Amino acid sequence: MTSLTEFFNNHEEDALKGISHKNNIIKRNIIAHMAVNGECTFSELTKQLHISVPTITKLVQELVEENIVCDLGKVETPGGRRPNVFGLANSAIYFAGVNVGRDNMTFLITDLQNNIIKEETDNTFELLDRPQCMEHICTNIERFIANCGIDRGKILGLGVCMTGRVNPDTGRSYKYFTSSEQSLRDILEERVGIRVLLENDTRARCYAEYTCGKSKDESNVLYLHMGRGVAIGIIVDGQLYYGKSGFAGEFGHIPFFDNEIICSCGKKGCLETEVSGIAIEDKMRHLIEKGVNTILREQYEQKKPIHIDEIIAAAKNDDNLSIELIEEAGEKVGKAVAFLINTFNPETVIVGGNLAAAGDYLMLPLKSATNKYSLNLVYKDTKFRVSKMSENANAWGVAMLIRNKIIGL
Repeated sequence: MTSLTEFFNNHEEDALKGISHKNNIIKRNIIAHMAVNGECTFSELTKQLHISVPTITKLVQELVEENIVCDLGKVETPGGRRPNVFGLANSAIYFAGVNVGRDNMTFLITDLQNNIIKEETDNTFELLDRPQCMEHICTNIERFIANCGIDRGKILGLGVCMTGRVNPDTGRSYKYFTSSEQSLRDILEERVGIRVLLENDTRARCYAEYTCGKSKDESNVLYLHMGRGVAIGIIVDGQLYYGKSGFAGEFGHIPFFDNEIICSCGKKGCLETEVSGIAIEDKMRHLIEKGVNTILREQYEQKKPIHIDEIIAAAKNDDNLSIELIEEAGEKVGKAVAFLINTFNPETVIVGGNLAAAGDYLMLPLKSATNKYSLNLVYKDTKFRVSKMSENANAWGVAMLIRNKIIGL
């Protein structure tokens, strides 16, 4: 094996033929099996991968010599010969994850077992559809990779996620930086020199939520993201669901209301026009202008923008108007969620995003409306939970996804 990068990144293009080519495929399968199942013995690998003991023994020993797998010593057994157990050497291979947010960038490095090794946030960043912003993104990523303290040759993949419609197959964002003939993925690969996966931020977070917080019986999960916009991530049979063009999950653009409010997508009556963070902010401003009392009035009169996080904080400080606006959003989105659970019949609905911080002010009316408008047989089999993951979940999720793509999961 000449290098880790060549070993993992050359699949169909692999120049090796015959036995060498076959052995490299088996090695990837060994690594993938250990990544999912943890430590194992020769006999367990033989049984799971349907490869002979001599071949497994030879290839695992090669992986040990290449510092990808560790011999962890003898394992205790009820009797007979004690076999050696083997596991991944996490310090051999790393992956980078980057979330390009509307008003910040988050960077992190993970190892083969998805442990976060280093993370960093740039709160000075603002996402704008301009060439200067594209340059800022590339420069930030290059700087982080150069200064993260990990040998660049060991970072085999870079996952980048961002808001808006993103197709991982084409590597394009269909909301930002669309004027270039090159895909955003290809631009980043040229600049950074590492294999890149471009992903939607909600799907990336959905995968992190599913992977890090699931119980053993969960394989069908919906992640509802309620932030400045509204979107969902969908897990079906343990896999992210993308749809034909990679755009599945645009839940916020269902024409749910008969109103004249123009959505960011250009259409009227979308779910986002009533229940998103932006919609709640707009309602707060209009009601203050009409004279409705709130502890946020002084802030508005001082010409300071009112953000959804401040409305949530006001609700927790017993501001009636803020509470009413959040509860109204919860009830309306709950009716829409009833449609989702009747359609997908998931084990779990996870609620995340800025609005999830409102807790029961959001969740009680959401669950009540879902119960009211969904089929009882479906609703009673669905668990609801609020996300407990931190702001780095988007970057973490996309790092997991590029890792899975590279090692063949």
